Amino acid sequence: MEKKLAEYKCNTNEAIQLKLVRFPEDLEDDNTTFNPEYSHQVFGDDEVAFGYKGLKILLYYIAGNLSTLFRIEYTSKVNEKFDCVEADDVESKIREIIPPGFCTNTDDFVSLLEKEVNFKPFGMLLHTYSVHNEEAGEDITYQIYKADMTCPGFREYHERLQTFLMWFIETASFIDVDDERWNYFLVFEKYNKDGATLFATVGYMTVYNYYVYPDKTRPRVSQMLILPPFQGEGHGAQLLETVHRYYMSSPTVLDITAEDPSENYVKLRDFVLVKLCQDLLCFSPGKLMQGFSQEMVMEAQQKLKINKQHTRRVYEILRLRATDMGDAEQSRSYRLDVKRRLIGPYKKKQRELAKMRRCLRPEELTNQLNQIDLNMQHEQLEESFQQLVSDYRRVLERLAQA
Repeated sequence: MEKKLAEYKCNTNEAIQLKLVRFPEDLEDDNTTFNPEYSHQVFGDDEVAFGYKGLKILLYYIAGNLSTLFRIEYTSKVNEKFDCVEADDVESKIREIIPPGFCTNTDDFVSLLEKEVNFKPFGMLLHTYSVHNEEAGEDITYQIYKADMTCPGFREYHERLQTFLMWFIETASFIDVDDERWNYFLVFEKYNKDGATLFATVGYMTVYNYYVYPDKTRPRVSQMLILPPFQGEGHGAQLLETVHRYYMSSPTVLDITAEDPSENYVKLRDFVLVKLCQDLLCFSPGKLMQGFSQEMVMEAQQKLKINKQHTRRVYEILRLRATDMGDAEQSRSYRLDVKRRLIGPYKKKQRELAKMRRCLRPEELTNQLNQIDLNMQHEQLEESFQQLVSDYRRVLERLAQA
């Protein structure tokens, strides 16, 4: 019995099928389908739906305004085969995160698709750029807009857009859109259909404007997502740089930060900030070799709204570029400079140890000393340094290709 019931478990990351639909033929084209990275926030930590064989959870979105088709398909349901065994209510779980007004049949969805020519991006145009598409053999144009909840239709559009967060950001949550301190930045692709110019949603970013006493704000990036069909094309860097440039022009902005940034976001930010900073005089090769300075902190903060911590990383990346690592003296100087920053947490442990020596009994002190292995600390420090240099080199390689 248990073995037979196990056949009715489906991996929800595989069962959920997402599409961004431009043409009716996309509905039957498997090449336009993509799957979530995560589904635990909807289906639990196991990311499993029980009670179905061949389960498909279809969530198809019209590429521009994101009008939605939601349908569930399966080949067999446990209720039909076993008494007193209930299948998970998959439909209710999905309905909790997608807004009402979705289609449930293909004909209605295709009718909406025909009206997509009327969709236009929301808000104010900030930046236009192009990316060469090898497959199409042409340059494709993209635009970045800043929007807010006063834009007609944007609230409803955002409700549909934010559903993607649940599938692609591990700890995603929906924001309070009634708070006017939120800014929204959207990326769209321009494409042609039957001689008309249409727009497809590429990704977006939300930024919260925190108040800083007495008269400043500190914009904090909260959510950022480039949808999977567009990933790896440089749109994240274009979006982050555009947002940075938008806030740079405001005299009331102190600096720009991010809420709980992922490893990938930190790498992206490194690239964008180094690109912005590399032409500042304070980051000239001669000044870089003299070490991290207050001049760098001040200039990066005043001109580019970059805080001290991020400026330090920019300095280390640009100094690596200016350093001949084949030269023993230059290499040693760079290594010591970076390690002096990295050693901070270890020095804190040593200060704590000095306090322990004064107030712990010998046996308690021995126990603590066993936990603080100095050789281990040196090994960890070297590992951290090598990893950092590896990350920095990737930033510099990307910069050289930009």
